[in-house]
Amino acid sequence: MSAHVVRGPGQPARKDVPDPGIEEERGDGAPRGDLGRRIARRRAELGLTRRETALRAEMAPSYLRYLEERPAASPDRGALLRLAGVLGTTASELAGGSADLPPGHGRAARSVEFTELTERECRDLLSTHGVGRLAMTTPAGPLVVPVNYGVVDGAIVFRTAAGTAPAQASGHRVAFEADSVDDTLSRGWSVLVRGQAHAVTEPDEAHRLTERVYSAPWAGGQRDLWIRIEPDAVTGRRITV
Repeated sequence: MSAHVVRGPGQPARKDVPDPGIEEERGDGAPRGDLGRRIARRRAELGLTRRETALRAEMAPSYLRYLEERPAASPDRGALLRLAGVLGTTASELAGGSADLPPGHGRAARSVEFTELTERECRDLLSTHGVGRLAMTTPAGPLVVPVNYGVVDGAIVFRTAAGTAPAQASGHRVAFEADSVDDTLSRGWSVLVRGQAHAVTEPDEAHRLTERVYSAPWAGGQRDLWIRIEPDAVTGRRITV
């Protein structure tokens, strides 16, 4: 593979960019590998096209295509740093260095602002997410469990199996929380829902939920019991820098 030279004003040539001939290896264009998915996801969050991102990072669009579509792609430190700068993150985040760390391990920014979210904003944020935490009281004491959820007609719905911990929510008032934290940019949001949970017993309604809810239980297995939480209080707040 020959080197493709990219020069900025007054800058020496770089040789970390493959030849445009890499286009012939383009595949179907879908991101593959952890690095490729992280880059593509971050681009989408910022509303950047692949070409815009590549040019801002001073690399050929064909090279960025290569990074996103080839699972074995391994860019040098300089290319990764330039990409991270354009995408508003860090080289470590793109490379997955913090993939096993819980959100919130980063330092808080020097100047932050908390904003109370309106109920409409809270509901909009809930509808974009797929994993939340269900909090309830059980005979053994308070319990918090993560669930894959969806939002249908304003209600929180999730699928589980009879006899599991989440199934114990049926018939009780519960709390449900979802959030998103960006350690790199020191920002995030949190939404809290309170309401009555009940099991969906009508077959037609269960079928409708199965058709409308994209998120499926990560635990897998036979999980055909739908639980529905009807919110009577929805609050949230956002932290920004």
